[in-house]
Amino acid sequence: MLRETSNSAPVSSVPALHFSQHSRRAADQAISYLMQQGVENPDCISLAAGLVDEKTLPVQLTKAAVDRVLRDPESGRTALQYGTTPGPEHLRRTFRSWLAELEGHSNGLNNLPLDQIVLTTGSQQLLLLITQALFNPGDLCLVAAPTYFVFLGVLEAAGAKAIPVKSDENGMCPVDLERQLKAIESRGELDRVKLVYTVSYYDNPSGVSISEDRRPRLLDLVKTWSRNHRILLLEDAAYRELHYDGPKYPSIWSFDTDREFVILASTFSKSFSPGVRVGMGVLPKELVKPVCDLKGNEDFGSAHLNQNVVAEVIRSGDYRRHVDSVQTGYRVKRDAMVTAARDFFSDIPGVTWVEPNGGMYVWMTLPAGVETGFNSPLFRYAAQKEKVMYVPGELCYPSDWHDRPRSQMRLSFGVQQADGVREGMLRLSRAVRHILG
Repeated sequence: MLRETSNSAPVSSVPALHFSQHSRRAADQAISYLMQQGVENPDCISLAAGLVDEKTLPVQLTKAAVDRVLRDPESGRTALQYGTTPGPEHLRRTFRSWLAELEGHSNGLNNLPLDQIVLTTGSQQLLLLITQALFNPGDLCLVAAPTYFVFLGVLEAAGAKAIPVKSDENGMCPVDLERQLKAIESRGELDRVKLVYTVSYYDNPSGVSISEDRRPRLLDLVKTWSRNHRILLLEDAAYRELHYDGPKYPSIWSFDTDREFVILASTFSKSFSPGVRVGMGVLPKELVKPVCDLKGNEDFGSAHLNQNVVAEVIRSGDYRRHVDSVQTGYRVKRDAMVTAARDFFSDIPGVTWVEPNGGMYVWMTLPAGVETGFNSPLFRYAAQKEKVMYVPGELCYPSDWHDRPRSQMRLSFGVQQADGVREGMLRLSRAVRHILG
């Protein structure tokens, strides 16, 4: 129902909604804007989307696994029923064996208690639950600079403050992590530090992995600075299985022999299927109950059938064969993007990029002064004139960090095929050349 005001403008009589502070802090996230741009510019080549290659999605393999799971009516009905909040024990045992294979443990990690494993809706749900379990508004999380921008949004929505830690070609720098912790202590805020967050393999966005020598050093710093309360290290290993060449490193979690300081977050979204949305977390035992309490309020347990399907492909050996084929396909596209970067950007002074050994991203730095943000001339020209999109690098730093770089971009080879990757890089190089004049 509308009523008329004195100037005849219609005004709704329905009272306004009052939203929570949490929802206001979560508003206007970059991921939503990028998705909107993708819809509004359907003829663009997207080097922005972190989606997996549709050609890798295992339709027949998944169909066969579902058929096997549902073959027996009794066990099929069990799979179609609710599971448990952390995931049924027999499924967690299968996922533990998968982790043991990754870690190179011939004993199947039988000494890892199953009650420290939680199955989640992808690793993103685990990141959210960890944040809800640990952070109050004003608490601090130390993150690599740059880092996964969606997690920065999760922290911001919780009212937590992200503290950037310098990173280089070997990942998060232990020296700078200690420097930041000392500065926080000098401000009397050490009790506010709850977590150190890092993407340990083929980082989203930078493509780098934390070097093997730095992994135990980062853990040792977390232990050393856990003086009056325990600081945890969240190791996001989402891209671990997307390995194409170069050395393979042990997880940071593997150095935490007491399993009290590192949270290991893993997912099958990149290596198998994001539509299935199965992730796994290994948690310090004191963290399990708070996380499961929150998870129980949210979903009573993630999709039970999906967990059964992924466990089935692991047990059958189909999963390992599938990952091998995924690695082969992405390696071709990684090579296409790196080759295109050399062909189209090498002669532009001041342009550099990271050549990753895995993952889905190439991190590029442009000459100082060439801004890449959503409101920059480059982004507008690239999207509207050259019909190519990227993720502005500034999104991958805390939004309130005054010194965050403005001339970087994250380029994804996940969605495009090799020819699309090369064409997108050519268009992007033209846009950069246009801005440089």
